[in-house]
Amino acid sequence: MGVLWKRIGISPGRGRPEFGKVHFLRQRRAMRKLLCQVCGGPSDRTGEGTLWLVGEDADGPELWEPGYVTTHPPVCVPCAVTSVGACPHLREVYVALRVRAFAPAGVHGALYRPGEAFPVVYDADGVTFEDWRIGWVLASQLIMEFQEFTVVDLEAEHAAYLANGR
Repeated sequence: MGVLWKRIGISPGRGRPEFGKVHFLRQRRAMRKLLCQVCGGPSDRTGEGTLWLVGEDADGPELWEPGYVTTHPPVCVPCAVTSVGACPHLREVYVALRVRAFAPAGVHGALYRPGEAFPVVYDADGVTFEDWRIGWVLASQLIMEFQEFTVVDLEAEHAAYLANGR
């Protein structure tokens, strides 16, 4: 889609989680293949949709505006439960969603401003694939847009997961 992706080294299984620092390649792969952002295995998918955790209040207006977008990949149930206790951001506020309809919407990264002797770089909150600036972004994260979703109770999701013997 004309996107230049930032390069990053890979060393699977090494190191410790660095909350707030996204591994660009892992994020993009997890989004494209719907893999759990924590363990890298399959995300939890049921007839209700794919499980996602977002750092929003379920009653907050941001979540309910049309075209809600996120750079956070989906999760599996065990990792979702672990994440809300381990991640400082999710400990404060989170909502679990079953997302039925979603699509890649754009990228987040460094946006270069064309036409200058020395390129000016600034952080792009998000550039859609249709935006003319897409060719000027050094992308680091894929953005997913949620079109249809339901708020779910993570504890109930976990109980159902355990009851099914998974």
